[in-house]
Amino acid sequence: VFLPDYNVSVAEVVIPAAELSQHISTAGTEASGTSNMKFQANGCLIIGTMDGANIEIADEMGRENMFIFGFDAKDLNRLRRERADFKDYDPRWVEAFDMIREGVFGEVEYFKDLVDSVNDIPNSGNDWFLLANDFASYMTAQDEVDKVYRDQDEWTRRSIIST
Repeated sequence: VFLPDYNVSVAEVVIPAAELSQHISTAGTEASGTSNMKFQANGCLIIGTMDGANIEIADEMGRENMFIFGFDAKDLNRLRRERADFKDYDPRWVEAFDMIREGVFGEVEYFKDLVDSVNDIPNSGNDWFLLANDFASYMTAQDEVDKVYRDQDEWTRRSIIST
């Protein structure tokens, strides 16, 4: 859910009510910070990369109690160099982008630059944040979220550990 005009007043309502927070920055870019600590301290579970505050949170509550996905920051430069030759697209990635190209989510031209920037590497983009590289791992982590959420005893146990 995108919250326009997000600020402290909105956070005071949203954070205590959240059950899962997605902190999905590319490892090594330090885009996740103290906001995920606020979610975590309120019992919210985290799906994210090992970046920023997620590293500290994992040290405290155990990586096994989080939903971690993606590559390690040490691989960032190598993966960026190799990205131009990347061909290992997850079928769900291909399906999602086919739907975007077909206009399922709105005007095709509106999304064209976005689609090209992460798929047409030689001509239009570079996928700087390596979305395609992390996608399959992200989807696996989401499957684990679904599995654990169905087991409310396990979800509650992790939530208590989180606080």
